[in-house]
Amino acid sequence: MKLTFAKHLAAAVVASVFTTGAIAQEKAATLDELLNMVKQDKLVESKEHQAREAEFRRDKNKQADELRRAQNTKAEEEARSERLENKYDEQDLAVQDKRKQLQDRLGSLKELFGHLTSTAGDLRTNIETSIVSAQYPGRTDFLEELIDKMNSNTKLPKIEEIERLWYELQRETIEGGKVVKFPATVISPEGEAQATEVVRIGTFNLLADGRYLEFKGGRISELPRQPAGRYLSGAADLATATSGFTKVGIDPTGPSGGSYLAALIGSPNLVERWHQGGVVGYIISAVGVFAMLLGIYRLIVLSAVSSKVTSQLKSQTANTNNPLGRVLKVAEGNPSLDTESLELKLEEAVLKEKPAIESGLNLLKIISAVAPLLGLLGTVTGMIVTFQAITIFGAGDPKAMAGGISGALVTTVLGLVVAIPTVLMHTVVNGRAKRILHVLEEQTAGIIAENAERK
Repeated sequence: MKLTFAKHLAAAVVASVFTTGAIAQEKAATLDELLNMVKQDKLVESKEHQAREAEFRRDKNKQADELRRAQNTKAEEEARSERLENKYDEQDLAVQDKRKQLQDRLGSLKELFGHLTSTAGDLRTNIETSIVSAQYPGRTDFLEELIDKMNSNTKLPKIEEIERLWYELQRETIEGGKVVKFPATVISPEGEAQATEVVRIGTFNLLADGRYLEFKGGRISELPRQPAGRYLSGAADLATATSGFTKVGIDPTGPSGGSYLAALIGSPNLVERWHQGGVVGYIISAVGVFAMLLGIYRLIVLSAVSSKVTSQLKSQTANTNNPLGRVLKVAEGNPSLDTESLELKLEEAVLKEKPAIESGLNLLKIISAVAPLLGLLGTVTGMIVTFQAITIFGAGDPKAMAGGISGALVTTVLGLVVAIPTVLMHTVVNGRAKRILHVLEEQTAGIIAENAERK
């Protein structure tokens, strides 16, 4: 029993030793060897603990030294901060004294600098948008520097700088009355930069190659949309002129494309207004073109027929190439008929000629009556669309509402434009037709009268 217990105890100790990893992995043959191995392991652990304790004490001493140094640095910085605060207070008092001394010495110059600052600020704003700056760039840099000096407590403007302010004011006024040419880089609507000669008309407009320019953000660019051709022709004449007077349109409301020029270039041309009519406008235009072509065709045909009828009146022989000749041929072919029968024959012949002579007249009359109705239809539908947009988006933009109403009225204009010439054309063509019919009826009546006298 004792031996068995000893073996179990040894096995437990060995297992514990192997579990902690402190004893070598070699197994002890006897209990004495086991005890010896445990003793050696304890000696090793004791040395390791002593080494760790020594390292900990060294770290603790090092941290204590660093803490003392940090406390010393903190004390030094606090002392330095106190010295700086005292120095700042002293210097602040000195600055206040200097400012007071400066204000006392400035005296009336302070009010003068205020006026100069205001004038320089106004001039800077004017120069930034003035087209004179397109010819003389960089003038605002001087004005900004001058304004900074006059607002500074440590700088004063020089007499030369104040005189230059007066010079810039005079130059802006004088340049406003000149028409000059100068080289510059112009940006096209496609974004391409091109060096060209620019014409400046005072402070109103810039021109180049017969086209109007704008000056914004220090850049000269061509207006993407130009005014009507008569203005461009004047601009082209001015670009090539060397002396004398040249008639050209300028915009007095703004140097970079003011309200008047914007209204001119923003107004739609005839083609754009025609497109505003929409589908109804296209239909009216097609009907109008058809009416004009029909009227011209019938006018040409009736003119030719009238010429042949006139020739027939001068001829003694009936010719079948005209209505009168065909009517006369009927009379010649029936010489023995009584008056009443001959009258019926001639009336029949005239009635046969009448549809060909009056062809197209009724259609022209219908078109002249329908065209205004189509225009009214387009106007009503356009107004409906406009008021629907107002219902959805409100009436906050009068320009958009006016533009919609203007587009709606285009169809009415197109209807009247088609109806008026069509009515005139119908009147002319109808007159030609009635003249021919009158000749036929007159000759028919004459033939019947002659036949009645013979009988």
